[in-house]
Amino acid sequence: MSQAPAHARSSQTVTLTEDATGKSWKLKVLEGTMGPKVIDTRGLYGETGYFTYDPGFTSTGSCDSQITFIDGDKGILLHRGYAIEELAAKSSFLETAYLLQYGELPNRAQMEKFTHNITHHTMVNEQMARFYSGFRRDAHPMAVMVGVVGALSAFYHDSIDIGDPQQREVASHRLIAKMPTLAAMAYKYAHGQPFMYPQNHLGYAGNFLHMTFAVPCEPYKVKPVLARAMDRIFILHADHEQNASTSTVRLAGSSGANPFACIASGIASLWGPAHGGANEAVLQMLQEIGHKDRIPEVIEKAKDKDSPFRLMGFGHRVYKNFDPRAKIMRQTCHEVLGELGVNDPLLEIAMELERIALQDEYFIERKLYPNVDFYSGIILKAMGFPTSMFTVLFALARTAGWIAHWHEMLSEGQKIGRPRQLYTGPVTRPYPALDARSESVP
Repeated sequence: MSQAPAHARSSQTVTLTEDATGKSWKLKVLEGTMGPKVIDTRGLYGETGYFTYDPGFTSTGSCDSQITFIDGDKGILLHRGYAIEELAAKSSFLETAYLLQYGELPNRAQMEKFTHNITHHTMVNEQMARFYSGFRRDAHPMAVMVGVVGALSAFYHDSIDIGDPQQREVASHRLIAKMPTLAAMAYKYAHGQPFMYPQNHLGYAGNFLHMTFAVPCEPYKVKPVLARAMDRIFILHADHEQNASTSTVRLAGSSGANPFACIASGIASLWGPAHGGANEAVLQMLQEIGHKDRIPEVIEKAKDKDSPFRLMGFGHRVYKNFDPRAKIMRQTCHEVLGELGVNDPLLEIAMELERIALQDEYFIERKLYPNVDFYSGIILKAMGFPTSMFTVLFALARTAGWIAHWHEMLSEGQKIGRPRQLYTGPVTRPYPALDARSESVP
C-alpha cells in the first residue's frame, strides 16, 4: 500500500486579529513539497470561538496527500511526481493505477504480479447478471453502476474489513478489475445484448472494448489504435486531486464504510452534470450547432458577454493556462478518427470548431483552449459509445484514483468528516399551540 502522508512542514505563523477587541492569535503556516502554503485552522474554534466560512471548500485544504499535484496556472498535473504527459506517452493504465495505489512505479516482477491479479479478478459473480435484470432497460447506466458497485459488498463480503490490510488490498484489486466488466454489462443490458465474459489474454482496455462491443455470433478483433486510445483516456482520467467525487469517497470512507460503498458514493457524485458530464455536454452542444457552416455564428455568440451561450469543452475551472491532458487527447483524437475513417457530421463540426477556435485571437488571449473533455467526447462517439456511457467510462478510470485516496485516508487515521456551518435560520422560539399558529408557507 502507499505510505502514510508525511507531515507538512511548519516554518511560519500568521496573526489573526479581532478588530473589535484587539485580541490576536497566532496560527501555524504549513508547507507541502509543492504548491501554496496553508494556514492550519484545526485549533481555530477552540482558541478563538470562530469557524472559517468557505462554501465549496475552494480555499480549504481538507487533507494531506502524496498522490496528485495540480498547478492550474502553469498547466501542471503530476501523479506521485510524474508528469501526466509522460505517463500517457510511456505508461499504461494498470501501471498508472499501481503508481497511484502504491506510490512508486512497479518493477517488471511487480507489474506482472499486479497485472495477473487484476486480470484474474475481472469476472463477477454469476448472480450479478440477475441483479441487472431488476433494472429497466432504459435506465441510465450511471444509475445501474451506483447500484451494482454498491452491491459488490453483498457478493464479496470477505474483503470489507477495512482494518485488515490484506482485505483492503483484495478489495482494491477487485474494484479496479471488475469496473470494466460491470460497465460493459451496463452497456450490453441497455442494448438487449448478451453479456460477454472477460478474456484473460487481452489487455485491460482491449478487454473492456471486447466485453462492450463483441457479440457471440461472430469474432471481434480489438483494433490496437482503439485499445491504446481507450487506455490513454483511462490514464488521463485516473485521478485529479480533491475533486467532488474524490472528496466524497474520502468523506464516506472516514465513517468506516466498506470500500465498495465508498466507490459507489464516488460514482453518485461523479454523475452530477457539473462534475462528470462535461464531455457529454460537448456532444450535446455539437448537436445544437447542427452544421459547420453555423460555427462562425456560434463563435460570435460565445464572445458576447451578454449571451447565455457557452462553448462547452473550452477552458477549465482548474487550469487557467491549458489543460495538460488536452494535448495528448488531441493527438489521440486524430489517431482514432484516422483509423476509423468515420464520416460523422458532428465530428466534422468538432474538428472545424477546434480549428477556428485555436486561430481566433479572442480565445488565444483568454487561453480558452479545448480541454480533455472536448476531445474525449469526440473519441468516444467515434468508437461507438452512446453519450449516456461517457460518465460511466470516467467512473471506470477514476476508480484507480478513488482507491488510492481511500487507502491514503485510512493510513493517516483521518477522523470522520464533520464540516461545520454558518447557521442563518430562526433563533430559539417557544412552541405555539395549534390554534395560535399563523398560516405557514406550504
